[in-house]
Amino acid sequence: MMPILDYPFPSAIRIFDLPSLFAGKVHALLCRNYLKGRDWYDFIWYTARKATINHALLSAALDQTGPWKNQHIVTDNAWCKERLGAAIESLDWRQAREDIRRFVKPVEQPSLELWSREYFLAQCQKLV
Repeated sequence: MMPILDYPFPSAIRIFDLPSLFAGKVHALLCRNYLKGRDWYDFIWYTARKATINHALLSAALDQTGPWKNQHIVTDNAWCKERLGAAIESLDWRQAREDIRRFVKPVEQPSLELWSREYFLAQCQKLV
């Protein structure tokens, strides 16, 4: 049974656990056809917390939309590291930093200078 939220009005809600949320983020990173710095900001958040990926959900999402649609890809961490690594290699990290900068607190702005191919490849290796 789906949980029911009763305030401010009754409605059913869907709740995702951390691995499922991370699967959605990985899907966005691999399938979004434009650069969104927030996706990569969130990727750091998940990898810093050693979040696992719900591979069943990611595989199903990839089968529905994106470049792997209808290919019945079965993901695992090795597959994700390879595909995310390719995405990381191809990105303009200066553009990614500028895209997220307006959302980052002034005191945290210097951390954006770490955003580079090398930094994100290292984050990618943290996938568990």
